[in-house]
Amino acid sequence: MRKRLVALLVPALLTVAGCTDAGPENAPITRDEAAQSRPSPFADCSGLTTDRPSAPPAAPAPGGTPLPELTLTCFTGGAPVELQQLKGPAVINLWASWCAPCRAELPAFQRLSERTEGQLTVVGVNMRDTRSGAQSIGEDFGVRFPSLIDQGEALQRALGRNAIPMTVLIDANSRIRHVDVSGALDDARLAELVRVHLGVAVPE
Repeated sequence: MRKRLVALLVPALLTVAGCTDAGPENAPITRDEAAQSRPSPFADCSGLTTDRPSAPPAAPAPGGTPLPELTLTCFTGGAPVELQQLKGPAVINLWASWCAPCRAELPAFQRLSERTEGQLTVVGVNMRDTRSGAQSIGEDFGVRFPSLIDQGEALQRALGRNAIPMTVLIDANSRIRHVDVSGALDDARLAELVRVHLGVAVPE
């Protein structure tokens, strides 16, 4: 009975700013579950650490902080991704299927990925989720950009932030220029963040 009450209270506890500790009980994505699952809607991660031919239109001012020294697995499998090798400019979106604001903003991130192809990389980091939950959201919302898996919340802890959704903007030198935890982002707000912090103009 206690578990049922907790499950019913989760949606009410999700704030406008984001979600904190409301992950599902059976969160870890096991190898057996992954092997038995249907094909992933997300792109593979093989191109996340390769150089792109073009630079951002306007170079941001010097500065920023390096990405944490973390290695995360890709939702589709393959070689793990070292975050410090992630090539910028890039936008990292930390999300989970159980987080309502995350679900609300995922389509905007997919549109950002499409509109800035060749200029900007959009990559998700799925937090403390079930594989079936994450996969269903990807399928239902048409999310196709690559997504990494962070069941231990290592990136969240390394950045010193507790809530999701969280958006991390990485410049052309693979350094963090901005971390946003203001809640679900829409197309206009995302375009503004990318323009201001990364110098990339998002086509309409």
